[in-house]
Amino acid sequence: MAKFKDWVTNLLAAGLTRGDNVINRRLGRTGETVSAIGLGGFHLGIPKDPNDAVRIVRSAIDRGVTFLDNCWDYHLGESERRMGTALRDGYRDRVFLMTKFDGRTRKAAAMQIDESLRRLQTDHVDLIQFHENIRLEDPDRFFSAGGALEALLEAKKAGKIRFIGFTGHKDPSVHLRMLELAEEHKFHFDTCQMPLNVMDAHFRSFSHHVLPKLVEQGIGVLGMKPMGDGHILKSGAVTAVECLHYALTLPTSVVITGCESMDRLDQAIEAVQSFRPLTNDQITKLLARTQPYAGGRYEPFKTTSAFDSTARNPDWLGEAEQM
Repeated sequence: MAKFKDWVTNLLAAGLTRGDNVINRRLGRTGETVSAIGLGGFHLGIPKDPNDAVRIVRSAIDRGVTFLDNCWDYHLGESERRMGTALRDGYRDRVFLMTKFDGRTRKAAAMQIDESLRRLQTDHVDLIQFHENIRLEDPDRFFSAGGALEALLEAKKAGKIRFIGFTGHKDPSVHLRMLELAEEHKFHFDTCQMPLNVMDAHFRSFSHHVLPKLVEQGIGVLGMKPMGDGHILKSGAVTAVECLHYALTLPTSVVITGCESMDRLDQAIEAVQSFRPLTNDQITKLLARTQPYAGGRYEPFKTTSAFDSTARNPDWLGEAEQM
């Protein structure tokens, strides 16, 4: 773990400023400033009443959250549809909107981008991300002839997307492979999304192996699963606010957290409003508390296929057309 002064330096480099309600930070080298806490899209598909999700989105925006996360496949598109409804009446102009796609081919990626735009009721998204970079061959697919990158560059030229990133939750080695290939192709990713939490620090750690390279390259860091989809809290070692404060202390541009209820949103807003960077001593003690629970038990997205939606739905990848 880097010393506290190193994290503070990185936080300042990330453009830490405090707005009326939440902290704002620079998003890598994009020139954009976004809220340090982001609203996760998956959990918006959980409430039975779609209007509840709309209320959560609008309340988050009204309270200063500007970064919105989503994905083409979340709840078979329902998360995007609900967010699209919430972004009517002027709300779209107040946010930095991100979604993700699964297609590994040019054709599949292009189709999914257009479908996401229709659901989100917008003519463009601010950021599109290559979803579930979880296999060592995924980076090769992204950069291959006829691969997804070709669709992204065409969409960017057409004004459908502004920035390009990638995500993944399985193993830092896959992220490093993507960065390696990007360098070979002289391509600069604008963002990268990955799990950053108190358990990750001990096991197949994105924070140790990937995070320093992102900071060095000026790639916006999107932290996800600060509570491991709730699994980390089951350890009893940490509280939700401690999890959020830890992730916010890392040199993240945004920490994305899921809020399926107003109570969860209140918790996230409280955490970002009360946030002060943890000291090195506080980090050491926090990680000592979580060490006995490390090894993947509370990070099932790393050790099982339960979170691998593209593995359960290989047709989403669009590879059959090339067979």
